[in-house]
Amino acid sequence: MSANPLSTFLADARAALPDNDDDPVDAILDAVRDHLGMEIAFAGRFDGDRRTFTHIRTKLPVPVVPGDSEPLEDSFCHHIIQGRLPELIHNAFDHELALKLPFTKALPIGAHLNVPLRLSDGTIYGTFCCLSREADHSLTERDLNTLKAFAALAAAQIERKRKNDRELAEASARIDDILAKEQISPVFQPIHSLVDNKMKGVESLSRFPRGVPGFDIPSDWFNAAAAIGKGEELELLAVRKVLENLPRLPKDIYVSINVSPEVAVSGELEPLLRPLPKDRIVVELTEHSKVADFGLLGRALDRLRGVARVAIDDVGAGYAGLRHIVDLRPDLLKLDMELTRQVDSDDARHALAQALVTFASRTGSQIIAEGIETAAEAKTLKALKVEYGQGYFFSRPMPLIALSHYAMGVTETGNTTRPSRMMDRLPDHLAKKLA
Repeated sequence: MSANPLSTFLADARAALPDNDDDPVDAILDAVRDHLGMEIAFAGRFDGDRRTFTHIRTKLPVPVVPGDSEPLEDSFCHHIIQGRLPELIHNAFDHELALKLPFTKALPIGAHLNVPLRLSDGTIYGTFCCLSREADHSLTERDLNTLKAFAALAAAQIERKRKNDRELAEASARIDDILAKEQISPVFQPIHSLVDNKMKGVESLSRFPRGVPGFDIPSDWFNAAAAIGKGEELELLAVRKVLENLPRLPKDIYVSINVSPEVAVSGELEPLLRPLPKDRIVVELTEHSKVADFGLLGRALDRLRGVARVAIDDVGAGYAGLRHIVDLRPDLLKLDMELTRQVDSDDARHALAQALVTFASRTGSQIIAEGIETAAEAKTLKALKVEYGQGYFFSRPMPLIALSHYAMGVTETGNTTRPSRMMDRLPDHLAKKLA
């Protein structure tokens, strides 16, 4: 009996492939392999005249890994699609054509089930297969239909991933273009004292090119950048754009810049802020996921306190919970707009805002209420001894030139019940454009 031509290779072959529950196609292959009681399950992609293995699930040492490829004409799937071999093979050694294929004797291959992976438009993406080294005459058309059902699930997952990959590539190209051309424009929303209505600072916000499909609001750009590993780079560009405008802002106000925990701990922010007056800068920590390491973040914020004050955004909502304000000890707490809205008429919001004011006063923090929209909300927050507020009651975010006019209007009106709102006096279409 002749030696197996791959026996030497298989003797030193890599160990069984590790489980990978993160990939849904791997999970589907594991499920169908276990259901049919077979040894190997794999999916492959057709690349011209070659078949590339994209997923392989087995507990056996095998001579291929995902990414390997072979000539298409050497594969079972090619001849099955051409109708030269059946989709259900009980024993490959019973088929003359199968015996001519390299892996039939080399693996060896006994039982073999193979169906095409069809996408929603009917095109064949590749192949979906289960096989064992021993023959199995118990396999039936029902088992083949089971494989087809699992293949349809796998094809849907593959198609979804291809769509996501295309969208990610398009997003990457757009983010790269934004970074290369520095197409971020800062706008500023005034922050007022609720005691005397004077403007004390501004929160800087970023604006991007309009009319880009899938990018309707600024967070879409930042989320896309984070998804392709360029979130910090985009954030830091936004910070630099704001700081470029600092000399043109009114001299007696500060500017608050939004940064994620990742940027705060990156070490890139402090050098940008060090040359600037500390009383002109607030670093506003904003996030949409849990902080992985509070110790690391706390140490980073301690260093940043040498060049700026620190604020925690969205207190009372999302992830900006008690641990943020207890462990990080911010200089400023920004009440989320969901707490501010209807604080004058909602007892629960009123009570929570009052509790946070007490907490802030005992820890040396100050409170800024976001999202103030009515005089009643502003009056109630003032009565609760909330020091500062921002929101549409005062003004929408605006570009620098509009802010200069707004600041002059506030100065002219003095300590009125409500600051003069330059944006309200503009025609609606112009106000929206400036915002």
